[in-house]
Amino acid sequence: MKGLRKALFTTFLSGAGLLAYMYTLAHRNRLMKHTLTIKEDASKQLSIFFISDIHRRRIPKRLIQTLRMAGIDAVIVGGDVAEKGVPLERVEYNLRQLASIGPLYYIFGNNDQEIGTEQLLQIIKEVQGVTLVDSSASIPGHSSWGICGMEDPSNGTVNAEKAIESAVGYEHLVLAVHNPSLFRKVEDTLKPELMLAGHTHGGQIRLGKWGLQDLGRYDKTANGAKLISNGFGTTMVPLRFGAKPECHIVEIRY
Repeated sequence: MKGLRKALFTTFLSGAGLLAYMYTLAHRNRLMKHTLTIKEDASKQLSIFFISDIHRRRIPKRLIQTLRMAGIDAVIVGGDVAEKGVPLERVEYNLRQLASIGPLYYIFGNNDQEIGTEQLLQIIKEVQGVTLVDSSASIPGHSSWGICGMEDPSNGTVNAEKAIESAVGYEHLVLAVHNPSLFRKVEDTLKPELMLAGHTHGGQIRLGKWGLQDLGRYDKTANGAKLISNGFGTTMVPLRFGAKPECHIVEIRY
């Protein structure tokens, strides 16, 4: 009996320790840096900050301060800044902090409508951000670059033709979506130098190589690079294992 109690107590401590580790991991502030060279003898540099899937997290001031010193030209929020139950005050705080880094561009995610689409649109407007729904916008100080953002399929019909038409005239292009499955709809036509997506959380909780989704990754492509992020926050449970949270700076030399 004594041995059984000891075994149960050891199991309990091990389980509690694992949960504590998973919770701590899920709340790390992991800033990844990537470099994309479009032209070998580049004379200009464009710095983009990308963050997706914030969900319930509150962005820490220390991360914002680091980013303010980094010289960010564009802040792209790749959807799911919230989900059901997240206070609008927290959403406004996060977006206001992100907008203080640089010009903000927002792409809708599949969970955003759970707090009210109109409320979210109003917050983005108040922080002077730009919402991209199958549309494109230019980057201040980098007139040859456009950001094309697409609607998430869960929010309505994706108008790929409209998105493609909106990107006409830009010499260089960033394609930003929430769900990476949208890449295949337009990448062959748009030929963006940089593609950005989130949504997958990298599987969020993985056992070795097994996960409900693939790990996020940054890969070179024929035209430039593709980034699928593990995301910054969590959904369902505030835990991660085998899929670290992340946000990104992509420095483009062109």
